[in-house]
Parts: sequence; structure tokens; C-alpha cells
Amino acid sequence: MKRSLHGCMAPAKINLFLHVTGRRDDGYHLLQSVFQLVDLHDQLHFDLRDDERILRRTDLPGVPADTDLVIRAARLLQNAAAERGLDVPGVDIAIDKRLPMGGGIGGGSSDAATALMALNHLWQAGFTRSELMQLGLRLGADVPFFLLGRNAFVEGIGEQLTPLDTPASWFVLVHPGVSVPTPAIFSASELTRNTKVVTMSDFSKRLPGFGKNDLQAVAVREFPPVADALKWLSDFGEARMTGSGACVFAAFASEADADAALKRVPPMWRAWKTRTLDAHPMATLLQT
Repeated sequence: MKRSLHGCMAPAKINLFLHVTGRRDDGYHLLQSVFQLVDLHDQLHFDLRDDERILRRTDLPGVPADTDLVIRAARLLQNAAAERGLDVPGVDIAIDKRLPMGGGIGGGSSDAATALMALNHLWQAGFTRSELMQLGLRLGADVPFFLLGRNAFVEGIGEQLTPLDTPASWFVLVHPGVSVPTPAIFSASELTRNTKVVTMSDFSKRLPGFGKNDLQAVAVREFPPVADALKWLSDFGEARMTGSGACVFAAFASEADADAALKRVPPMWRAWKTRTLDAHPMATLLQT
């Protein structure tokens, strides 16, 4: 059994659009979106132990290890392996955290998915992609997307995924320095919850700039820095928020155009240049 796996990428996603089409009786919202993988990423490192303990070797301010999705993912897979009669060792996990927490780009979910992929490989546990996606859904609605390993048209509460080819593009992504709590956005009385249902072909026929982000109107009212970032970025083209915020993005025709905009980002904000990915960089570890 291989003892370590280092440099495991956990890429971000952006929502090219995000519509809220309804609300279930249990309170979960029904969504439609396109999730786009981009090459901005965290990196995770795994070293197997000689005991059964799962330990995080990186301090993440505000995120206790026991609540970290990465640790929860590792323990979930370890328990699932034990249910199959497999005796797997513990692991030390280190995280090079680049993706902002609470930014609407799926950082925690992506880290969890990468942990499931990497440990399934290291432990030779033999779980298929579909089985890992079922496990990942226990951790959060976005985790199965990263395990799918492809850009996708997303429906339901985020668990209905249809692979989708998307055009190559460059983006500038801006984090305006505020954390936007997802529950506060979804619970807002003014949130639009009845956007008309669309089809995947509707999206494909009307690129670029299809749809909107229904969560954005709430976020900009409650969190002025998000509105400020959107206003600034809109000077370069159509800007919109991803997820429930706080990150905002705009697409650019070329890397040079993205570089030019990036140089002008106000110093009080974090910003990145990033480009589309067609596939998750860890997807080759998965069985079909």
C-alpha cells in the first residue's frame, strides 16, 4: 500500500448562473445552475499513519479540526471501508489553503471531495465514483459535483448533475473581504424563489451571460462590500456573484485582458486570475 500522496489539487468552482426555482416542504431550496471548474485550487497532502487516527496537521483559524469537512470526509470513508471489512490505517492531512472560506466557490466541499478521492486511492478501498458521490452528499450538496469531475448542469438541491461541455474562458475573481453566511441568504424573505425552470439547451444556446444569480440581490443589500466589488468589476464586462457569495467574477476574452484587470484591483480586496477546467485534476484516480 502506498504510504503518501502529496500535491492533491482541490479546484474551485463558479456558478455561471444560479436560479432558485422553488422550495421543498423540508425547507431545502430547489436550484438550477451550471457549476464551472476553474484552476484556482487548494492543495492537500496525505501521509498514512501506523495507527487509526486521522489528524489535520494544518491550523485553519476558525475551523476546528473536528468540524473540518476534510476530516469528516476522511472519517466517513474510513468507517465505510470498515463496514466492508477493510482495515485501513489513519492519516495525517495537511492543507495548503488558498481558496477563501465562505466565498461561494466551493472550497470546503472541494477539499472534502479531494480527500475522498485521494484516500480511496491510498487505502485501496475500491469505492466507485458513484459510491463516493453518495458518501459525499452526506457532507454537503456541492461535494458530489467535485467527485463527478466534470462541469455540470445542476438541479434539485444540488445533487442532480448532468455533465456539460462549457466554453473555455478566463476569469477575474474578486473577494471583497466579507464573509457571507449561506443560511442568511437563503432564509431572507425577499429571496426570489420562483424563477422559471430552464433546460440545459437554453443555457447552451444563450451563452455568454445566460441567466442570473438569484442570491445576488439579497447579498448586495445585506453586504455592501459585495455590491462595491460588483460595481467595480462591471467596468470590465458583466460581473456577477458566485454561489451565495462573497466572491464575484467576470469573464475575459483573453489572458492578457484578465491580467490588465487584475492589476487594477483595489488593494483592499483579494483577487485572482483563473481559467476554466474541463475536468477535475484528480479525476483519474476514480473508478467509473
